Amino acid sequence: MDNIQNFRRTKYCGEFRSGDIGAEVSAAGWAARVRDLGGLIFIDLRDRSGILQLTFGDDTARDIYEKAAGVKSEFVLAVTGILRERSSKNPELPTGDVELAVTELRIVGVSETPPFEITDDCKTAEQLRLKHRYLDLRRPVLQRNLLIRHKVALLTRRYFDKQGFIEIETPTLIRSTPEGARDYLVPSRVHKGKFYALPQSPQLYKQLSMAAGFDRYMQIARCYRDEDLRADRQPEFTQIDLEMSFAEREDVLAIVEGYIQLVFREILDLDIGVIPRISYSEALAKYGTDKPDLRYGLEISPVNSEQITDNSQSAVYEFRCPALTRKQRDAISQLYKVRSRNEEELTVIYGTDLTELGRARAEAAKTLNLIPANTFKPVWVLDFPFFDKDAESGEWVAMHHPFTAPLDESLQYLEADKSKVFAKAYDLVLNGIELSSGSIRITEPELQKRMFRLLGLTEEEAKEKFGFLLEAFRYGAPPHGGMGIGLDRLVMQLLECESLRDVVAFPKLQNASEPMTDCPADVDALQLKELGIAAL
Repeated sequence: MDNIQNFRRTKYCGEFRSGDIGAEVSAAGWAARVRDLGGLIFIDLRDRSGILQLTFGDDTARDIYEKAAGVKSEFVLAVTGILRERSSKNPELPTGDVELAVTELRIVGVSETPPFEITDDCKTAEQLRLKHRYLDLRRPVLQRNLLIRHKVALLTRRYFDKQGFIEIETPTLIRSTPEGARDYLVPSRVHKGKFYALPQSPQLYKQLSMAAGFDRYMQIARCYRDEDLRADRQPEFTQIDLEMSFAEREDVLAIVEGYIQLVFREILDLDIGVIPRISYSEALAKYGTDKPDLRYGLEISPVNSEQITDNSQSAVYEFRCPALTRKQRDAISQLYKVRSRNEEELTVIYGTDLTELGRARAEAAKTLNLIPANTFKPVWVLDFPFFDKDAESGEWVAMHHPFTAPLDESLQYLEADKSKVFAKAYDLVLNGIELSSGSIRITEPELQKRMFRLLGLTEEEAKEKFGFLLEAFRYGAPPHGGMGIGLDRLVMQLLECESLRDVVAFPKLQNASEPMTDCPADVDALQLKELGIAAL
């Protein structure tokens, strides 16, 4: 192999244009494609910016030509030559008008035959591609996705800095506190038998930052949840976290709405306009979910409004859509607790469960191809219930974390009727996926203690788990609120990807494993002994 001593790259491969014709330039990258036509060799040189065609022909020195004849797919090359106009232009490439007539070729890395082809339309099973993720990431589509993610992160810091926010890093080894999902636990070697937790969010620390007087906090934070995965979830994820002092709901919504508008304008050159608002109850009534997808209609409506007014359990709801085939209707009815009938050119899908109708609505839209591409419909969902009744136990549980403030007019119902308690909570939903969640926080120590009691924590338990927060509030905490915006989900939505794995460099599988490094993995007995943990 050659070295790169005294080699200096002029530009990235995808940056060369007609204005560079005639110049001696240098480039470096991977051999994406090699075509030997007998007397003429073309190599597509690829780096993160794109493709540059290299040519070797009659005007190429014999030793350079013979070296080029030995180049295979994914060899790493450093080249110098004269940029010239292509005789056969490629309008599909930004560099399709030019090519590099190579005068110096260095092979600085050789490659075995890859286990799959490095192309955007690769059909290889995802499991194998994730096993060799470093190869998978060479595919232009994934490189583009991660470059867009980088741009979004830059925009984020610049925007919040202009809005007066300070980026503060909070700990990732914290105390385990209940936040709705299971914690990832980290054993302590020094304090045997005790554990840290990886944060599900920086919630408590950002509230303490408000008590400390920083006024406006933000962080692009790594967070962790030990929960079952879906296409829009990973066990470790990145959150754009923010908190504001002396703020009401409208202040938080205005800041976040401005940020979302900026991202769409800068990344997609798209003006999404003012984000509409809908209450939780209206979202459930019209769409059967608190995460409504507004890209298509099919709104749900009551069949008998009198029954709805009476809160009758026999109330029936329906939505109407273009006619489905009998097979399609049967498939939806089997998936969800709904029934259907045809009326001329329409299908009516109806039932008594709004949530099931909401799922059927989404399935019908997908089946009928009613969801338009390149369309983005964000919506604010407001006025969430504070409590939710657990279907199995019948107990009232918090719909949000226990630091969320109830609406002032709901305080009178805290003990008397939990169904009438609503929260100062709000979500931002984009195309049916929750993008951001937040609330105004409780800052009165006595009200926070009261909420802990209502959620089943004894005074001793509350003091043990959250005593530091209650104590902080005793020394003058400003009113504050904030949000957490899923960076992974935002980029996934911007690029219309089907999975978070398409916008995360080294993702996990559905079972939270990573096939490339084969983790999680066993550790040796000595490590367990040092931690005071018995081997299974």
